Amino acid sequence: MSSRGYRLDAAQLEAVARLEELGERRRGVYLHGPVGRGKSFLADALFDVLPEPKKRVHFHAFFRELHRRISARLHERGAVAKAVRELVGRAKVLAFDELHVHDVGDAMLMTRLLEALQDRKVMIIATSNYPPDGLLPNPLHHDHFLPGIALVKELMDVVELDGPHDYRHRRGAPRSRFETGEIVTAAPLPATPVTLDVNGRAITALGTDGTKIWFDFGDLCEKPTSTQDYLVLAERFDDWVIVDVPRLRTRDGEARQRFANVVDVLVDEDLRLTLVSDHLLGEIIGGEVRDLARTASRLELINTTG
Repeated sequence: MSSRGYRLDAAQLEAVARLEELGERRRGVYLHGPVGRGKSFLADALFDVLPEPKKRVHFHAFFRELHRRISARLHERGAVAKAVRELVGRAKVLAFDELHVHDVGDAMLMTRLLEALQDRKVMIIATSNYPPDGLLPNPLHHDHFLPGIALVKELMDVVELDGPHDYRHRRGAPRSRFETGEIVTAAPLPATPVTLDVNGRAITALGTDGTKIWFDFGDLCEKPTSTQDYLVLAERFDDWVIVDVPRLRTRDGEARQRFANVVDVLVDEDLRLTLVSDHLLGEIIGGEVRDLARTASRLELINTTG
């Protein structure tokens, strides 16, 4: 990789050695570690050298389409296998970036997906902030995903990347539309709220202007919205403003997770995000580091106030 102008740290070099070995064996890889250590960069490098046919997918978007296709044939036998076959096609390598499981329903479906990929002998490359045993971390639901965790370990070799540097904090010119966003204390707001029909439910926005949309944090994250709703909205609006963003520790776990999901979707779809808050980023995230470390790192990309 030095020929491409990159200098790897010691932890990355160790991971590269493991990945080269696994790639030669055509063995699946589950690359995990703290945010900003280069997991996606290394996984992409491995993916690029593997032969076709192969497919790289965004985790959220893939699951949205998987849900949709399964729902369309809900009463058919083998609905999951048929949906996976349609989505994966002839690919023998499937790469997931930022794999995480917080919802028990997605956990059950993830297990079915892994079973279908195993049957099709598809090599899986996945990156995650969580080790396999840390997926679906809620202790009330974790046991439901034990079969899925067992499949992760069976289908993929687990490689940890835990270097000393969070490279996302090394600022430069924006590399994406998401990075052009900002965290501010005030912003002009539209005059008229609107109600949007999203997946059959009404979602209130503070207003829209072309492809720009404004939300109150409470409407977006404290009501029963889902990742699938955010993906639908992301198809229509490419510039999001979320106002009255609170200290997340003052909100319940579901609201915090919805906020994290919003950020994930906007990063994956490369859309612009502005947060309007009375608090600095460190105060917004607060002490909820374990489950919001990825979110905090991603928001550092747009944080201009320290």
